[in-house]
Amino acid sequence: MLRTIAVRAAGLTRSAHLVPSVCRAMSTDSSSSSLVLTDEVGSKGVITLNRPKALNAINLEMVQLIYGAMKRWENTKSLVIVKSVGEKAFCAGGDVRAITETSNVELARKFFSTEYGLNALIGSYRPTYIAFIDGITMGGGVGLSVHGKYRIATERTMFAMPETAIGLFPDVGGGYFLPRLEGRLGLYLGLTGYRLKGRDVHKAGVATHYVESKNLPALEQQLLATTSATEVESVLDRFSESKDAGVEFVLAKHLRQIDECFGAPTVEGIFKRLETDGSEWAQSTLSTLHKMSPTSMVVTQKQLELGAKMDLKTCLKMEYRLAVHHAIDSDFKEGVRAMLVDRDQKPRWKPATLAEVDPVRIEKYFGPLPDGSELQFEDDGPKASL
Repeated sequence: MLRTIAVRAAGLTRSAHLVPSVCRAMSTDSSSSSLVLTDEVGSKGVITLNRPKALNAINLEMVQLIYGAMKRWENTKSLVIVKSVGEKAFCAGGDVRAITETSNVELARKFFSTEYGLNALIGSYRPTYIAFIDGITMGGGVGLSVHGKYRIATERTMFAMPETAIGLFPDVGGGYFLPRLEGRLGLYLGLTGYRLKGRDVHKAGVATHYVESKNLPALEQQLLATTSATEVESVLDRFSESKDAGVEFVLAKHLRQIDECFGAPTVEGIFKRLETDGSEWAQSTLSTLHKMSPTSMVVTQKQLELGAKMDLKTCLKMEYRLAVHHAIDSDFKEGVRAMLVDRDQKPRWKPATLAEVDPVRIEKYFGPLPDGSELQFEDDGPKASL
């Protein structure tokens, strides 16, 4: 049976009910005005992001609809595929402009708590979760994919966590998955926002498989016909290239330098090691880092250091504190203005240098929220402290 959740293309102001108000049968073509399309094929489910003109960036309503579909299928489906309409993007991120332009902290709380709840559900989902990350996959799109069991990259995939450039930090569980990449690669990606493309997304360990985009329809068809987890593995292996196929990993020749320079205990230490290195790569990396919010870089370094020792849910609770504190007082609004609204590429960071970053302020970001609220998940037991 084909079911499509039809919704108004509303922004982040709609109430946070997880059950959609309108459900009706509809074809899943890209001309539909629905933001999220769902298709049930026997014991399998398919979720399709359908906001191609916005590069499938997710807003609160989309997060709620995805969450609602996944909860309905949690105990009835054996496999769920998440994909998108269009060739440019799987999901280019979250609708951060809507949060910063209103300066509404409650709106930020609702968006981040709902989004992080979805990230946690993906990380512990009972059905096999497969994301086709075909096209741009950044920020919120990473959160929709990287915590699932399988992530399928294509030659069109472009992965990045560019949050330090907008005065934020790599959230949606970035503190959990980035430090689990090889060596210091995750910290490098999180601080610099470096873009990985195509096969390199697989080679870095962000994707679990690499498949040519032209083969995705056939892959989906065969996955929907599988009858066991072993069969799913077999189908994916048959379609995917081996990780060492093709040319060398784009960062292979710099991995030693990344481990050495980004192994420093502080961001200031990272800068000093890059200056000492002095190579063309080090100078280019320094140039990139000098554009980022100093506060965001210090927060990110600490976030990943702590997240490396946390499970996903605990990490998301830490990131919720960080996100709400950033909505109250940070470079976030200024970063979005400079990079996404006015696009002058000239953010005025406060403070403007690493030396001026106040350690007390950084600790406050990781501390309890002013009203004592914490992120809670549906299946949480008694309230746990970080």
